[in-house]
Amino acid sequence: MIDKQLITNRFLKYVVIDTTSDPENPAFPSTEKQWNLAKLLEKELIEIGLEDVELDENCYLMATLPSNIQVQVPTIGFISHIDTSPDFSGINVKPKIIENYQGNDIILNETEKIILSSDYFEDLKQYIGQTIITTDGTTLLGADDKAGIAEIVTAMEYLVHHPEIKHGKIRVCFTPDEEVGKGAHLFNVEKFDAEWAYTMDGSQIGELEFENFNAASAKITIKGKSVHPGYAKNKMINSILIANDFISSLPTNEIPEKTTEYEGFFHLHTIKGDIEETVLEYIIRDHNFDIFEERKYLLQKIAFDINKKYENDCVFVDIKNQYFNMKKMISPVMHIVDIAEEVMNDLGIEPLIKPIRGGTDGSQLSFKGLPCPNIFAGGHNFHGRFEYIPVESMLKATEVIIGIAQKVAEKYA
Repeated sequence: MIDKQLITNRFLKYVVIDTTSDPENPAFPSTEKQWNLAKLLEKELIEIGLEDVELDENCYLMATLPSNIQVQVPTIGFISHIDTSPDFSGINVKPKIIENYQGNDIILNETEKIILSSDYFEDLKQYIGQTIITTDGTTLLGADDKAGIAEIVTAMEYLVHHPEIKHGKIRVCFTPDEEVGKGAHLFNVEKFDAEWAYTMDGSQIGELEFENFNAASAKITIKGKSVHPGYAKNKMINSILIANDFISSLPTNEIPEKTTEYEGFFHLHTIKGDIEETVLEYIIRDHNFDIFEERKYLLQKIAFDINKKYENDCVFVDIKNQYFNMKKMISPVMHIVDIAEEVMNDLGIEPLIKPIRGGTDGSQLSFKGLPCPNIFAGGHNFHGRFEYIPVESMLKATEVIIGIAQKVAEKYA
């Protein structure tokens, strides 16, 4: 089967390359450093024997594993993203390897007293006896989504070296800027030329997802008037206080910290301001499209009510849709989810079919005509210092990719 040290070394080689994306830069890719990993992967895909390897001008890397059967079967694809989240530092990543983990707390950084607690992060205990890769507590790890890349490359290499495993044509793609919501924007679905694909971008072992949030961003700009506080009566308009009114008008329990499963939320992630101007930046999320629309309307209504209260247009709302629930596009082709579920069952993996409390490239790609469920890559606690991944989960994800390739050939040959 797959060599454990091989995939470990491959993953470690990827994560030490800083590929953090930039939400403020409209360029593709949003950071030049994403090219460093893309070019390494381009070379690696050629070396392992894939064909049609092409890295385009926007940092999308595509390649083909040709069919090794005579019968025509559907072309399928596997996709992961090159960039890592700007939410936490990806510079100078120093992975730590814990062999034969025993369920205890893991000291990530003794000097700074940073501890990965097995009581706080209870999922750790399901990996007793396995090999855990963590950070040193000062950066994220980058398993989101360099684990997915390592799994896809390793699976393709394995299929090249084991022609006895029969499969149809397989396409792979590694995308830039998924973490800033642009990963699918310039993805050429026609050129990719697959009937369906899978993103290897989920979390814990067994995850299989085909529904995600409807998503939008909202920028609330509040204008005030600065006057000397000693002479401010009936003249000053303090935008910070109005911002507080706005925040307090939203449902207090509909925030990420207090919601789960299908529950949506308003997430205030940035606030900057002074008396003259305060800007609030929200993301809006809900699986139900009608409730999603109601959430956007509520922001507009709060702004209207505050403007009426102050008899002045001081609150301005700018809402932009980001992506939509891919369930609408995948429901008509549920056999592609069923295939992945069958493979997991065959491998002794319990499928965890649940909604994504976020989005993937697959959500946008599904609406572009490439149905694209999401499969686990194996990591936990993405986007922060406590990120970790069991090597055994990466091995299983690789086996799932190989199994899907084989299952499609069996079903359609």
